[in-house]
Amino acid sequence: MDFTLTEEQVRYRNLIRRFAQERIEPIAQQLDEEGLYPIQIVDEMRQLGLYGLTLPQEYGGSGVDSVTFCIALEELAKAAAGVAVIFAVQNSIGAFTINEYGTPEQREEILPKMATGEILTSLALTEEAAGSDAGNIQTTAIRDGDHFVLNGKKRYITNGKYANLHLVVALTNPGRGKKGLSCILVPSNTPGFSVSRTMNPMGQRCSDNAELEFVNCRVPAKNLLGKENRGLSIALRAFDGGRFSVAAIALGCAQAAFEKALQYAQRRVQFGQAIIGFQSIEFMLAEMGTQIEAARLLTYRAAALKDQRLTYTKESSMAKMFATEVAEMVCHRAIQIMGGAGYMRENDVERYYRDQRVCQIYEGTNQIQRWIIAIHLIKEFGAK
Repeated sequence: MDFTLTEEQVRYRNLIRRFAQERIEPIAQQLDEEGLYPIQIVDEMRQLGLYGLTLPQEYGGSGVDSVTFCIALEELAKAAAGVAVIFAVQNSIGAFTINEYGTPEQREEILPKMATGEILTSLALTEEAAGSDAGNIQTTAIRDGDHFVLNGKKRYITNGKYANLHLVVALTNPGRGKKGLSCILVPSNTPGFSVSRTMNPMGQRCSDNAELEFVNCRVPAKNLLGKENRGLSIALRAFDGGRFSVAAIALGCAQAAFEKALQYAQRRVQFGQAIIGFQSIEFMLAEMGTQIEAARLLTYRAAALKDQRLTYTKESSMAKMFATEVAEMVCHRAIQIMGGAGYMRENDVERYYRDQRVCQIYEGTNQIQRWIIAIHLIKEFGAK
């Protein structure tokens, strides 16, 4: 596949890079240190139309392709991964799922408001006993006439506090286990819904991460997204796109750390010369740069397959697994190259290291990704 960027992709990259450098980078450390949700930045992203980036133009979106979306994510993550993940959930999980599975009425009502940022979404799947094992969800959504009644708790939900529409995966038929899961649209102003607490993460500290609670929370049956008892398959489809989004965020952290380390190595003098002249440093930088490029190509390939409406589950898992582990390696070595300076909170590479770490966990741990990849490889190349 040819991944030479189109003129439109370059235009979006430059637009978002300029926005990230001018508006996000100057306050990224403050947002991290204080754990502040970037309300002003979010408002400016709305004004730029970034919340409708991937939505079809008929609903007021820009309708960009998935590769362009990955480029945007990487540029935002280079400035602050917490901002990138807010943007990713809206454009990848929320926009894709509602556009793909929503009724015409749901799409007409919700998507234009998502495009303007009036509606911010979350995917509420994870629970205390259900993460990688999504089939162990305990939250219920029991049919009562023309309503569903939800009871249960969700945790580690990105956009959980500030979203005003939640895509909740819950049991509509408890006796069927994972085959009885459905996806329900729950507005945040619904009686019985509450944000029970906000989380205090290691990294991506400016993102909104919360625990949600549903106590006899009644929503109209028309809020069912897709078919009843198909919630797990809907969530898994959403994760396919979410995984290459995570890869793009990890790439942003890696690229930013690489650039900082390279710049530092050019100006840091030891034993009478810049340390970039030492072969041990050169070799580290060479491997860092190569691995980043390889991860980027895997990520773009998965995104391109989605745009062609081809199967991309394996490729998305590969991109997510590889890119997130490359990010940890690159950030680790960036700190090593910078030495004591890199270990200090005042330097960005310390933040990049913390920000990238969760990328190996959410949207399915990297152990789960290896399992998914293995299943597909066995099907493709196993004994006939």
